[in-house]
Amino acid sequence: MRPYGGRVRGAGDNLSVGERIAFYRRRRGLTQTVLAGLVGRSEDWLSKIERGEREIRRLDVLGEVSRALRVTLGDLLGQPVLLEDEVANDDVPAVRDALMSPTRLSRTLFADRVVTTQLNVGQVANRVEAGWADYQSGRLGRVIAALPDLIRSAQLLEDVQSSQGQQAVWAASARCHHLAATTLSKIGEADLAWIAAERAMHAADRSGDPLVLASAARAGTHALLSVGRYEDAMRLGTAATAWLEPRLKREDPDALSLIGMLHLRMAVAAARNQDRAVANQHLQQADEAARQLGRDDNRWQTGFGPTNVALHRVSAALDLGDVEFVVSRGAQILTDNMPVERDATHRIDVARAMSYLAKDEEAVDALLAAEAVAPQLVRHSPAVREVVRSVHRRSPVGAGARSSRVMALAVRCRAV
Repeated sequence: MRPYGGRVRGAGDNLSVGERIAFYRRRRGLTQTVLAGLVGRSEDWLSKIERGEREIRRLDVLGEVSRALRVTLGDLLGQPVLLEDEVANDDVPAVRDALMSPTRLSRTLFADRVVTTQLNVGQVANRVEAGWADYQSGRLGRVIAALPDLIRSAQLLEDVQSSQGQQAVWAASARCHHLAATTLSKIGEADLAWIAAERAMHAADRSGDPLVLASAARAGTHALLSVGRYEDAMRLGTAATAWLEPRLKREDPDALSLIGMLHLRMAVAAARNQDRAVANQHLQQADEAARQLGRDDNRWQTGFGPTNVALHRVSAALDLGDVEFVVSRGAQILTDNMPVERDATHRIDVARAMSYLAKDEEAVDALLAAEAVAPQLVRHSPAVREVVRSVHRRSPVGAGARSSRVMALAVRCRAV
């Protein structure tokens, strides 16, 4: 296995969120009283969080703690540092190298660079779409393994774009970097996701295609959500929809899908920011777009339609603390028409809600069902690891109980 060539974390993946808070609090030289005061909570509340007797269910609260400790949201969530699958794909460092190539810093300084590789924009675009298919099927390891060469190919196309049709080249680059941003956000590489999202938006601007720009704006909201910048995600989504709606034909199914997904991303951002009214407003607007579309579809890899709106309504409810609604409604939604990634993400949401209600057997059932369809997504999810730790902590000691399916899942997810 190759060593990870980048970020060094101060607290390991085997620690719970509460243990990480305690770790960084001590590093900052703060007492529990001081940190609790900074986030408007009691010392008893913080003490229970650090001891694992209480959970922080809301991301906005966790965001307040991270800001008080001057660390990232990912530091407290315990994001993975390698992504490995059955063939040991762990190429996140190679993705970083491709994104951070010095030749991307200045076209002027590197203007005399000789580009000898001949690429066909159509072939690159087809490879990017194959990457999207892998992502939606939950094969994250394959996406990460393919991304370095895809990103370099997109960069080379940009360098020679005048000879191959500028719009097609910039559109392919935008889609490639969007795929990178979404995948990196999913596995916790928030900083790299932001770089990729910025490249996606830049390429989309150059493409001159409103649909490409609408799709790339989703990448930006993903990246902002992954670092807890909910108001900024709302700002980007609002600007994108305001600019796009007059320029797109509302009866166009592509336009309906992309604008509907932007509303869903804004609903998530509002819910995580604990703004119920705005979250419901965007869910309603997405629902209207889904009704006009009339079916579940997967245009531009959105998976948009009535079912995805229902899934996002459950996800927003979880962020707003409506745990009972998630438990009661979540299991009723049929996800047969959804991409595997969306189905697995929904099952993880339901598992989190079950865990909050100490329905541990049901929580594990939901996680195992998600793992059966998308093992890499489940095993590299910080949210899954936190659920598994909570269930494992509550499991009875003795009689081999902790060597059961809970312990096996905890090992696979590196939760213990």
